[in-house]
Amino acid sequence: MDEGTEGNVRILVVDDEPTITEFLETGLSYEGYTVRTVANGVAALAVAREFRPDLVILDVMLPGYDGFEVLQRLHRQDDMAVLMLTARDELDDTVRGLEVGADDYLVKPFKFKELLARVRAVLRRRRIALPHTLQSGNLRLDRDTRQVSVGAETVHLTPREFDLLEALLAHPGQVLTKETLLNRVWGYDYIGDTNVVEVHISALRDKIGDRDRQRIQTVRGVGYAIRG
Repeated sequence: MDEGTEGNVRILVVDDEPTITEFLETGLSYEGYTVRTVANGVAALAVAREFRPDLVILDVMLPGYDGFEVLQRLHRQDDMAVLMLTARDELDDTVRGLEVGADDYLVKPFKFKELLARVRAVLRRRRIALPHTLQSGNLRLDRDTRQVSVGAETVHLTPREFDLLEALLAHPGQVLTKETLLNRVWGYDYIGDTNVVEVHISALRDKIGDRDRQRIQTVRGVGYAIRG
């Protein structure tokens, strides 16, 4: 696949727990991926033929075909990238999944940010490319090196500030709500004051020279958007 955007990448989530599928569909859709979900192995194979996902997030414990059987059958259909999920933190399961052909393995419960990092790593290894850099005017962010620059000057951001800027740059012109930014940067299990977003946005503006708020614009009562 040529280098493009997350919106060009299709992800199929296969899990029989509705809370997991809803959680992942919401989170991955926020990130810009095109997401489909199914709850059993038979449906996974049927949808995979039609949807042709770039990546399958596949639970081990499924009704009908288990995750290992689904993985083997998927690879007969097409060589799709697969990230396996399991609630069983056992070495034998991990080894079996990798031997059958999984690209990576993640044990439940997991943090969404960890899953997102693994998704991106699998896509990179499979050469299903996402943009390495994001840019708005003379503001440039490198996802691989986690470096940010304004013109020729390097800007030193905290990890939270970097993640905030990445989220905004990945959706140019789109207004992201405080809730979206909280979920994306602090995690879906964050419990705290939503003012933390405003505080970090303010610090970010100072560091990238946006004191007039023309680059990161506030949409009152909604959230924030980055403009060129």
